Amino acid sequence: MNKSSRPELSVVIPVYNEARSVSELHAELLGVLNKLGKSFEIIFVDDGSTDSTFEAISKLKPANVIRFTRNFGKSQALQAGFKAAKGDYIFTMDGDLQDDPNEITKFIEKMESDGHDLVCGWKSHRLDGAAKNTVSKIANGLTRIFTGTTVHDMNCGYKLYRKELAKGLNLYGDMHRYIPSIAAAQGFRISEIPVYHRQRKFDTSKYGNFRRFSKSFFDFITLILLHRFIDRPMHFFGIIGTLFSFIGAVILVYLSYEKIFEGILIGNRPLFMLGILLVIIGIQLFSSGFLGELIIRQGNSRNIYTVREGSEYFDGKSTK
Repeated sequence: MNKSSRPELSVVIPVYNEARSVSELHAELLGVLNKLGKSFEIIFVDDGSTDSTFEAISKLKPANVIRFTRNFGKSQALQAGFKAAKGDYIFTMDGDLQDDPNEITKFIEKMESDGHDLVCGWKSHRLDGAAKNTVSKIANGLTRIFTGTTVHDMNCGYKLYRKELAKGLNLYGDMHRYIPSIAAAQGFRISEIPVYHRQRKFDTSKYGNFRRFSKSFFDFITLILLHRFIDRPMHFFGIIGTLFSFIGAVILVYLSYEKIFEGILIGNRPLFMLGILLVIIGIQLFSSGFLGELIIRQGNSRNIYTVREGSEYFDGKSTK
């Protein structure tokens, strides 16, 4: 390993109960990285493993180890790895030996040739079970439809980031599944390459298909809202609130006409209660949108834009 104080490449590997895999993976990685011609570091993030994973990765040299007190999830493991990484390029992969380290060279060549900020792996021929493959295809298809991001395999652990992108991410829940969409929404340039996918050698997947779906569903809804309305909440809450209030007002005007000109009692009619409810909900939604606009316009703690180039005096988040 090149002993430069600042590596050119950081390899971040989140692991959870992969004691039987990490030593073999580390040996494969060193065989590739030592031939790469770049200084590097390897960072293992133990996401609260309950087996002997931590003891296994603690024996690996060279490697930096981050250990969580409990299982916080892959998003937080990646976040910790990105924070610790010092390289100009940050490569992520899974620790279950299904990701082949020999693919790293292809990622770097792709990024250096086309200048993109994120290169995603695409497991075009997945070797997982039929159920897992089906769930993955549905999830990827829905994400492409609703976010407009054309990446085929959103959740592939194989990714190469420029450090500016990786360190600017704010991951929580299961948002690691949607990193390409998050990056695209911020204006970063994304590409993908097909990668070789290997059979799982040890143990089984740590998450069942139902658990994967249930954990990521609400994060998917959050992603859509953030992708489309992060800088204009009034466009979402205001439009829906106005529509609800308008429908409710039409109902109340109609009932008022019946009361005034036809003498029909309306106080005990379900339609009357529905009209009042729609008006109230509409006002609440409109108010939520307005408050969201105030928070965005007045809050100075977070920029909602990304600057690729700028003068030295510029105070924004820069990608260069």
